[in-house]
Amino acid sequence: MDKQLATTLFESLASGIRLDIFRLLVKHAPTGLVAGEISTALALPATNVSFHLRAMTYSGLINVTQEGRYQRYRANLTVMQSLIDYMTSECCTGRPEHCFDTEIAAVCCDDNKFLSSDLEA
Repeated sequence: MDKQLATTLFESLASGIRLDIFRLLVKHAPTGLVAGEISTALALPATNVSFHLRAMTYSGLINVTQEGRYQRYRANLTVMQSLIDYMTSECCTGRPEHCFDTEIAAVCCDDNKFLSSDLEA
């Protein structure tokens, strides 16, 4: 993944509604949801949901397939994993002591030990 794609993906998540939509689609992976189900689950107007779904589809963060009259949206977990990998690729490189007391250590460091009290601060 390059920096430009990572930036595009973060921009597509730069709203609370889009974060809610993506998390909902992750919850319903791999089957996904149609727009009406997303709208109902989040108690949002369909036009509002459609606007955000278009932006997220354009970025590649979600996939859409046509099912008769409806479109089914699915979280693109491969892209999300690539984004996580991109963000953590330099984790602990040369300075592992910086990772051991954070939650990120669970993702990218061998030791996987972190203090829960640090996470609450």
